[in-house]
Amino acid sequence: MKPRRIWAVARKEFLHVLRDPRSLGMAVAIPVLMLVLFGYALTLDVDRVPLVVWDQSATPASRRLVSRFDGSRYFSRVGDVDNYRALERAIDTRRALAALVVPTDFARRIEAGRPAPVQLILDGSDSNTATIALGYAEASVEGFAREIVLERVRRVGASLPPGPLDVRLRVWFNEELESKNYIIPGLIAVIMMVIAALLTSLTVAREWERGTMEQLISTPVKGPELIVGKLAPYFVIGMVDVLLAVLMGEFFFDVPLRGDVALLFAVSAMFLVGALSMGILISTVMKNQLLASQVAMVATFLPAFLLSGFMFAIANMPLPIQWITYVIPARYFVALLKGIYLKGVGLEILAGQAALLGAFSVVMVLLAIARFKKKLV
Repeated sequence: MKPRRIWAVARKEFLHVLRDPRSLGMAVAIPVLMLVLFGYALTLDVDRVPLVVWDQSATPASRRLVSRFDGSRYFSRVGDVDNYRALERAIDTRRALAALVVPTDFARRIEAGRPAPVQLILDGSDSNTATIALGYAEASVEGFAREIVLERVRRVGASLPPGPLDVRLRVWFNEELESKNYIIPGLIAVIMMVIAALLTSLTVAREWERGTMEQLISTPVKGPELIVGKLAPYFVIGMVDVLLAVLMGEFFFDVPLRGDVALLFAVSAMFLVGALSMGILISTVMKNQLLASQVAMVATFLPAFLLSGFMFAIANMPLPIQWITYVIPARYFVALLKGIYLKGVGLEILAGQAALLGAFSVVMVLLAIARFKKKLV
């Protein structure tokens, strides 16, 4: 391959991008827009669950229990009800996702030292939120129960024996347990995969549709030189997108970047080469811009979003699906990004994922070069 020919093709492609505001906008503005939209809209944090209360007891003891929920950051009391029909309506209209029912004999049972049942009703149509809210509610009720036991012990002047276990929780890498800290790095992988493949999926197909492929074929430019030349400008644009995403994660979303920035850009470059080559491969096969863009979207967004471990833990997937994830390059890029961003680890830990990502890039480049033929048919 001759650098002069590669530069000629790359310069042509650069000029096309600069002269086409739509292409430039899709290359730069769309990744930023997607990062803002997904970064704010996509969250797994469960805070301020709307709660209605039916306090049938209306005693100091029941109000103490309810205050446990009022004082929790995980629940937001939106009102009180006095019958099950009103309670059901609050949940049916989604004004509330949870309802706390305190029976009439609650205080009497507490004073008598007997178990006092309390009912918690959850909207199971949102199973994830309901499961997490159930855990929060159980913790609030258990805290109230411990207070009651301690008060009884103090009344008789006794002391509680030390517990057999002293559990002290410590969360590593994401101390606040904020979902944005691991969503943003994974989101960078998904956006880069989609945008990179979409950009290059139009390049060769555009030449065929506009009739300029015949001119390229008649030139001395070889197939590998044409592929590399067409990749070069979009690789530069992709790296600019990575830089913007990193800056937004650091200053816009306050996501900690604990690892090596140079390593982050190195693995991003490997991933971009593979994703861009995949788009070129799709473009050479389809030879139609509309069809190529549709195939690129299906082949990149769905696997990267669903099967990369970005949104759903791979270990929880059925075994056949777990095997399929091994051929999804975004899986390795997501693992690399989370390792660099949150754990601050390097190649001593991430060498395996980096090697597989590099293999994907090499294979995609070779397939794109092999598939492109300087022929009219």
